[in-house]
Amino acid sequence: METQSSAPPPQQPPKESFARRYKFLWPMLLAVNLAVGAYLFVRTKKKDTGVEEEVATPVSPMAPTTAPVAEKSLPSPPIKEAVKVKEPIPVDQQRELFKWILEEKRKVKPKDPSEKKRIDEEKAILKQFIRAKSIPSI
Repeated sequence: METQSSAPPPQQPPKESFARRYKFLWPMLLAVNLAVGAYLFVRTKKKDTGVEEEVATPVSPMAPTTAPVAEKSLPSPPIKEAVKVKEPIPVDQQRELFKWILEEKRKVKPKDPSEKKRIDEEKAILKQFIRAKSIPSI
């Protein structure tokens, strides 16, 4: 029985660290991270350049043209800009806005009588809009 107690227990293999166990994932993780970063960088660059192009696009009608006389006789198609139609503001929100403007006008301290008269006229118009059943559309 002494032989059993004198024998050392069998050794377990050393446990590998997480990084070494999944070493095939690190290059893939790096590649995916770089791809996402490049995509976000390019996407923001496109947005920035798109804004600059829209600003540079409008041409004033007074700008001199360098086209030859033969090309001036040809009719050119008119340049159409996209018109953004905004949703109308609901009447309730317009009334709340007029009330807020009226409160702000009441807080203003006029410097001279002409400014006080102008502010009073603006307040009267705002009060008419608030009391009206229908608010005129602008």
